[in-house]
Amino acid sequence: MRIETCYFCSSRIYPGHGIQFVRNDCKIFKFCRSKCHAAFKKKKNPRRTRWTKAYRKTVGKELAVDPAFDFEKKRNIPVKYDRQLWSKTIEAMKKVESIRQRRVNTHIMQRLRKGRELEQERDIKEVQRDLSLIKSPAAGLKERKTIADNQEHDEPMEDSDNESMEAEPIAIEN
Repeated sequence: MRIETCYFCSSRIYPGHGIQFVRNDCKIFKFCRSKCHAAFKKKKNPRRTRWTKAYRKTVGKELAVDPAFDFEKKRNIPVKYDRQLWSKTIEAMKKVESIRQRRVNTHIMQRLRKGRELEQERDIKEVQRDLSLIKSPAAGLKERKTIADNQEHDEPMEDSDNESMEAEPIAIEN
């Protein structure tokens, strides 16, 4: 049983599914559904169509370079049955799948890390922009008190007769 790939969106086409289009020069195009076939007939570019794998690879949302893809291409060639070769092939397929899964996971983690960094920068900018909304009115009281104390100590000493008079409150401006 051979599983083909769609010419337009690169998804899998299982036997008995999809549409096959043969051009005048005998080139065969296989499509998974009529949506892909219609887009191909309209001469749409799969790299600019957002739901295709080609678009996801060009934008960097999926791995573009992976030797496991080359192994898949090699695997499609029919080979004479050999039990030992068959068992080695199954082991190799499992190993390739685990390697691919590891690479995909690191790729996803790198994308998430980049997203977190951008989000953190955005948050810092937002906090700096709206700092006046966050700051409580009591935050500057300590500074105001020290300024007021410095002003009291800087005033020259007057006669003892003036000490009996009440001290005027100091007006603090922000």
